[in-house]
Amino acid sequence: MTLKEKVEQALDTLRPYLETDGGNVSVEEITADNVVRLKLLGACASCSMSIMTFKAGLEQAIKKAVPEVTAVEAINLTDPDSPDATLPSVN
Repeated sequence: MTLKEKVEQALDTLRPYLETDGGNVSVEEITADNVVRLKLLGACASCSMSIMTFKAGLEQAIKKAVPEVTAVEAINLTDPDSPDATLPSVN
């Protein structure tokens, strides 16, 4: 199985949840140094919870399932400095 297929398989475990809210995610690129670049689609692209979805969901699922991935980036993530952004709480 290729690296992209492994990443897609990890994302497929979360896609039903994204689709329920009118969103999805696509793999835009995997760099030579195994950085995965994702694009949030549909409602996920503009959702104020996109940072949490990305960090706690997509990034963790990929890193857990595909340990050779060195980093996961979202190319269109809501800016954390945006007043509409909702960041995960730290307890």
